[in-house]
Amino acid sequence: YNRKVRVGRGFTREELQAAGISANYAATVGIAVDHRRRNRSDESLARNVQRLQEYLAKLVVLPRNVKQRTPEVVQAYRSAVQVAGPVVPLAVAPAPEAPRAVTAAEKQAQAFVTLRQAHGILKSQGKTEKRRAERKEAKANSVKK
Repeated sequence: YNRKVRVGRGFTREELQAAGISANYAATVGIAVDHRRRNRSDESLARNVQRLQEYLAKLVVLPRNVKQRTPEVVQAYRSAVQVAGPVVPLAVAPAPEAPRAVTAAEKQAQAFVTLRQAHGILKSQGKTEKRRAERKEAKANSVKK
């Protein structure tokens, strides 16, 4: 459940900057900006930048200045279709793995014991290193005498 990718409340300023959009311009063309969000991974940043670039490629903006409105721009504006629903939907998640038979090694493994041993090793790592250093030092001192 925690792997489900959801559409948020807006794009971060970092994502907008990577896509080459200012926050003020984003607000004028319908892109939500969430200043509270933080990018925690490069993958999600790249994914959202890609979504922004796709959105900008589809976007047709008619210039406010009448002198800048070329016939091509006006024609593109008139032929544009209003999109209903999500403009740039999230990519479809990969399909889950197909069921498979449990191997003999997996049946033999004891997950709880393995995790507890790893926890114990990690917890006593500092004491173990200190003991090793003291033994090494004692051995070096005894050889010198």
